[in-house]
Amino acid sequence: MSRIIAGAAGGNPLTSVPGTATRPTTDRVKEALFSRLESLAVIDDARVLDLYAGSGSLGIEGASRGARSVELVEFDARASDVCQRNADMVNQVLGRKTVSVHRSKVESFLERAGGDVLWDLVFLDPPYPLDEAALSAVLGKLAPHLDEGAVVVVERSSRSAEPGWPEAMECFSDKKYGETKLWFAEPA
Repeated sequence: MSRIIAGAAGGNPLTSVPGTATRPTTDRVKEALFSRLESLAVIDDARVLDLYAGSGSLGIEGASRGARSVELVEFDARASDVCQRNADMVNQVLGRKTVSVHRSKVESFLERAGGDVLWDLVFLDPPYPLDEAALSAVLGKLAPHLDEGAVVVVERSSRSAEPGWPEAMECFSDKKYGETKLWFAEPA
């Protein structure tokens, strides 16, 4: 069972997506990831975007740890419903609407985002079948929506190639955790 690890809603369980279409981020990886993000001082008061959200666990962890706003983007109907349940729970615990859910394809969501919409922290945990060219295209659409000092975290299989970064973004670190690899990027 997945849970919120720390912050105002820490310890609360998260509803998981039924079936095998999503890969939840393990608590070990999530704990290491958020420890790193806290050391980079990018969570507190951040505008967070969680693309390919699955259950929404990464974005919701950010909300629990002090993010100003969190947007979960998930196209799959079952996963989107789970995101909404988890968002409702954390919003109730926090006493304010911090987390919102968008049932949308990631590409469409980014195309509709206005030019003045900027995020400070972005998570991308795309499904394994998404090829590198499609992931690079999404990163290209995301790049104009990153605020100065933003951090982008891409989670993939440790067997996956490094994402193809657009010119407006550069990778500054990566870390492998068993079968999971995280890449950290920022605006160039």
